[in-house]
Amino acid sequence: MNWKGFLANYCLWRRRWFYPLISVVVALSVCLSTPMPGKAIDLLPLLFQGVQVFQLSNISDRQEIDLGKQINQQLQSGEVRISRNSEINRYVEQIGRRLAANSDRPNLPYTFQVVQDDGINAFATLGGFVYVNTGLLKAAENEAELASVMAHEIGHIGGRHLVKQMRQRAIASGVATAAGLDRSTAVGIGVELALNRPRSRQDEFDADTRGLRTLTRSGYAQSGMVSFMQKLLTKGSVPTFLSTHPATNDRIESLKRAINSQPSNRREGLDSAAYKANIRAIL
Repeated sequence: MNWKGFLANYCLWRRRWFYPLISVVVALSVCLSTPMPGKAIDLLPLLFQGVQVFQLSNISDRQEIDLGKQINQQLQSGEVRISRNSEINRYVEQIGRRLAANSDRPNLPYTFQVVQDDGINAFATLGGFVYVNTGLLKAAENEAELASVMAHEIGHIGGRHLVKQMRQRAIASGVATAAGLDRSTAVGIGVELALNRPRSRQDEFDADTRGLRTLTRSGYAQSGMVSFMQKLLTKGSVPTFLSTHPATNDRIESLKRAINSQPSNRREGLDSAAYKANIRAIL
């Protein structure tokens, strides 16, 4: 027997398996021994139970879409009431598809849904899910105004703003570990932020910029984004869509400057009569 060869192969095998194993053990020890505030998630049980863990700092498109589907299911289980009116759903879907094709992330499988709610509001979640209240549809004067709100929400998706906010909320709540977030925790945070999202000034300006770009590429009148915001500011009470969006006057002025610097001669979506005909099912 070639003992020298045997010993060399044995040493090589030990190095190949021993050091990685030690690394895993050390990592587990650090994760499980480090005290975390709040409801910290133990990594070891997650590994043995096969629970999917997400690292929101580098989440893939596929994982984002998967989480978006889970959040959508949770929202529909009682948080929001989705309209079953096929006519109005088809109309909103048509506008959404047009905008999505001209957005910063056109390859996402976008889903556009109408929420049966008289509040003037719209929101978006992960993976291309966009929600528009019937109250907002009624408040818009024309298709360009409606499209401007939808483009703004698509802008949040393009900027991955909710992903960033979920990560911040997880850290602040003490539910983030070195492993990341388990699926159920991530979904819960996503639902909460979808319904009560804290709007940062930076995110809103970014969504406005992206939204205006998408609106312009889609051929809609740029003025729709400004006129809708101005109209809502004149209402007696501030609607949800603006109460959760800080510095509205500053945003209007910023949009005006952006439009003046890059004007468009496209004027589609300003026909009020045609718009009212398209949403007659909810009027």
